[in-house]
Amino acid sequence: MPYRRITRHVVAPDGTRVAWHTHLGDLMEPAAEGVLRPRNTVLLTNGIGTSENFWRYIVTSLEQDHRVVHWHYRGHGGSEESRSGDYSVGTHVGDLERVTEEVMARGDGRPPHQVAFSMGVRVLLELYRRRPDLVPGMTLIAGPPGAPGSGYEGLAEWAMLSTVREVFRVLTPAVPVATPVVRAVLGSRFAYPLARAVGALRPRAPRDDIDEFLYALRTMSPKAYWYTLRGLAEGHAWDVLPSVRVPTFIIAARDDTLVPLREMIRMRDALPHARWLQVDDAGHAGLLEAGTEISDAVRSFLVNEHPRASERWSQVESLPSAPA
Repeated sequence: MPYRRITRHVVAPDGTRVAWHTHLGDLMEPAAEGVLRPRNTVLLTNGIGTSENFWRYIVTSLEQDHRVVHWHYRGHGGSEESRSGDYSVGTHVGDLERVTEEVMARGDGRPPHQVAFSMGVRVLLELYRRRPDLVPGMTLIAGPPGAPGSGYEGLAEWAMLSTVREVFRVLTPAVPVATPVVRAVLGSRFAYPLARAVGALRPRAPRDDIDEFLYALRTMSPKAYWYTLRGLAEGHAWDVLPSVRVPTFIIAARDDTLVPLREMIRMRDALPHARWLQVDDAGHAGLLEAGTEISDAVRSFLVNEHPRASERWSQVESLPSAPA
């Protein structure tokens, strides 16, 4: 889905160019940034492999009276593959930090409301740990602070995650061999019905939107995807939640097979001040399957609840160090 936008890049310490863009809506480009500059800014952070169109309902809802900015992880969208080969969560957090600072510098100087989907929730919470001054409020959509089972002290959970990490390590050499097969499946006419059959997509998932996502997925760097996915199995941000002191909105999908509802409820219970929305008959593609419902709720939170909630949180506390 084409958007009218202005694209720029920040440069990471290793030289990687990370893309971010500002949505223009109906504004004419020569004057657009001057009109957008004083508006409240919203910064969108993807899930792994997420295509641009996943955000189309939220962008359409907000771009007429907000400054809506979207950025891409290394090896995704308009961003370069990592020049250092580093796709760890910490590296993505650093990229988000630099993008946020640049977005502020080109706007009104205030930090944006941060909206994150799936993997982006972990990245955003880690940014809050590192730089809470860059996160005045957040909307967390269909993503937990860590891999399922992380954040527990039990031996069973530790063993499960250790096994997952070892499986990733063992399978890594096979990625170049498996890539042509995976791309063939993603590009076949069976991909959509297969995703429906295994429950990854709900009946109301728009076929055209899913086809666009599958195209983006099969044409992106397999190395970027694999090492980013592998990085998600390391560490977690569950320990950040007790220190969150900003307005927060959590959106969960009841039928999400990738992020179980119990993990989202667990996050809600750790953030008792957060607003909560459970979307029924929606899975991990809920931004598309329930696009209007979610975008209307995000807009309501930004316009009606976020300003009032911000007044109740006048001070950000010091945060704990990242877990090993």
